[in-house]
Amino acid sequence: MKTFRYTITDEIGIHARPAGLLAREAKKFASAITISVGEKQADATKLMAVMALGVKCGCEVEVRAEGADEDEAIRAMTELFEQNL
Repeated sequence: MKTFRYTITDEIGIHARPAGLLAREAKKFASAITISVGEKQADATKLMAVMALGVKCGCEVEVRAEGADEDEAIRAMTELFEQNL
């Protein structure tokens, strides 16, 4: 299992556009990718579940990848967060 933490800098937080980008990227991997904030957790491939987390600017999220391609998955997700959120 690989994880990273990221503090959201997008003024709007994780809204529809970045949630869609996250879901599309997560679906490329065999690994299970989850995003959590506080006690809430969501499957990164599920657009509505990611949006339901209610992540706002300044929130710290943890992204976890577990599976055969977890190294590649966490690297891609880290890049996506840094470029879009």
